[in-house]
Amino acid sequence: MKTKNHLILFIVSLVLVSLACSIDVGGPEYPAQPAPSSPADAQTMRDMIQQAIVTGAETGVITLQITENQLTAFIAEKIALQTDPPFTDPIILLRNGQMQMYGKITQGWFTANMLIVMNVTIDPATGEPMIQIASADFGPFPAPEGVNNAISAVIDEAFTGSFGPVASGFRLETVTIADGLMTMTGRIK
Repeated sequence: MKTKNHLILFIVSLVLVSLACSIDVGGPEYPAQPAPSSPADAQTMRDMIQQAIVTGAETGVITLQITENQLTAFIAEKIALQTDPPFTDPIILLRNGQMQMYGKITQGWFTANMLIVMNVTIDPATGEPMIQIASADFGPFPAPEGVNNAISAVIDEAFTGSFGPVASGFRLETVTIADGLMTMTGRIK
């Protein structure tokens, strides 16, 4: 009788624990990030953009180098403001000419890692950055509805929204992604 009660208690405990937790169902391997990003990294990026704008107003040229940690912190900040974000826990890697965005998506009790690889180019008509998704891996889940729009909105804010009132007078000329840095150069019209 005691053994039966212990077994029932064990099974009930197991069920309660499983209800309290989500189940990881895999997906692309989440990268180890060399140094965690912080809100200070996002602020540093905003400060650098403001300084580049001030310098650009004097010289006509804007050059900006954004690190993986700065972009990760900025994206995390933007996602945290959303009531129902399409993914969480972003990590941005800037490698081999591409932006790689890792995150976690949740459906019910299940959580999976995701990886979206993007090419960042320049729209020749507007001089604004264009984000093209090269590949997307959501593990065993289908692509969440609206994820492309949500990601594009967050990335668009990171690039163009940060330039504030001078964005309409700014024309991006080059974007280079390598070794953890995204270097953007442009001119103020």
